[in-house]
Amino acid sequence: MLFAPKEKGQGLVEYALILVLVAIVVIVALRLLGPTISTIFTDINTELGGAGG
Repeated sequence: MLFAPKEKGQGLVEYALILVLVAIVVIVALRLLGPTISTIFTDINTELGGAGG
């Protein structure tokens, strides 16, 4: 029973590390795929007839 708070704290640290790793993966993916996604949306916008017009 004396170790329960320590285990809870350890669990929170593990969740925080997982969250940081997921954030890093998302940032890297967006950096790599950003120009491609931008080009796709630009092409769609052009096919639909321009910006809001």
